[in-house]
Amino acid sequence: MSSFRVQLTRRLALLVTSLTVAVLLAGGLLLNHQIEHGLELLHDVEAQEIGQLLGDDTSLSAEDMERRISHDADSDAALFFIQVSRGDRIVFRSDNLGDTLLPTGDPAGRHWTTRLPFLGRVRLSTYQRGPWQIVLGSALRPSERLLTDYAKISLGLVLGVALLSVGLGYAFSRATLAPIRAIDATARRIRADNLGERIPVSGHDELAALARLLNETFDRLQASFEQVRRFSADASHELKTPLALVRLNAERLRPQLAADPAGTAALDDLLEEVARMHVVIERLLFIAKSESGALAITRRPLALAPWLASFAEDAQVLAEDRGAQFTLGDNAAGELAVDADLVRQMLLNLVTNAVAVSPAGGQVRLDSRPEDGAWAFTVTDEGPGLPPEQLARIFERFVRFPAGGAAAAERGHGLGLAICRAIADLHGGSIRAENRADRPGLRVTVTLPRA
Repeated sequence: MSSFRVQLTRRLALLVTSLTVAVLLAGGLLLNHQIEHGLELLHDVEAQEIGQLLGDDTSLSAEDMERRISHDADSDAALFFIQVSRGDRIVFRSDNLGDTLLPTGDPAGRHWTTRLPFLGRVRLSTYQRGPWQIVLGSALRPSERLLTDYAKISLGLVLGVALLSVGLGYAFSRATLAPIRAIDATARRIRADNLGERIPVSGHDELAALARLLNETFDRLQASFEQVRRFSADASHELKTPLALVRLNAERLRPQLAADPAGTAALDDLLEEVARMHVVIERLLFIAKSESGALAITRRPLALAPWLASFAEDAQVLAEDRGAQFTLGDNAAGELAVDADLVRQMLLNLVTNAVAVSPAGGQVRLDSRPEDGAWAFTVTDEGPGLPPEQLARIFERFVRFPAGGAAAAERGHGLGLAICRAIADLHGGSIRAENRADRPGLRVTVTLPRA
């Protein structure tokens, strides 16, 4: 797909070249017309002169006619073919005609062009001077050579203009689009951590109107971001504080319920639900901040091979605790600029999800490798997988599929994979899930750009 600059350059070059071709074509037609018109004027003068030499005396012998016009015909042999008739009888023909007879009819008017044997294309003119019908012709070979040379020169000019118009069109498009590039550069710098910058506006043309419109849009976006930030802060305080008070007051009841097993069990269930609510709130706030752009990440170079080896130790303990096995597969050496804490959280969520759906003794595998200017992390499990229509929804909030059994579905909140997608998006990457082709199971791949 070509850029607008290339399209503008192409259109300008095409316009200039087309105009040049049209002008040169019109010039060629005009030159041909002027050549024919010039020959016709010469024919008029020559016919007038021959008419005066012959006069109106029809009793002239052939010798007298030859004597009167031969000298004039010989001097004009380079310019004209001359044929004089009286009635149906030709009484004089110039020597340069050879055996060719000039047509005496007039198919298109007094002047026309035809092709004659041995003479080629000829411009003919017929005149009636008294009793004499005079036919004058001029060979068009010299004018054809002139027009051929004109065509060759025109072709060179068209090629030169085409090349020159591409260069000029590129320079023109670059200068024309400079204000748009400035708008684009400024707009790209406006992010969640730089919402106060605005596009400079000068003048009152269409680009200035566009810049003002974008600035107004950025004002509204900044106001929305500020509302999201305030909501996140307020929600964090307004939701966490009551939960902390509920947990504190519930803990105070424990001594009083020490002798009541049923009450103690109910209290434990209450505290567990409070803890679950706390986790859900934290995750929802994280997703809200990431999607609104209010969450800024800190990228630092990370040596992946030793970092993943350390991560694998914790993941293996997690898998063994739930009756599964964890394996670190491909672990290519390389460096990636990421927020290590967030990437660890993402991989831990993926491994936790894979372990939850795997059968007892099932294998969960993590592979890490470079891939087309990016870095791919792949977590593979041996669970039952998912129907194709459910794969597209797996990263949505609160979406839970009982693929690992009802117990596994109840343990989750349906937010872990949504957080994984949010972390991938924060790093400018992507995440996708697909069923394994070799056996039942799910393969989740996270791709993060290396730049």
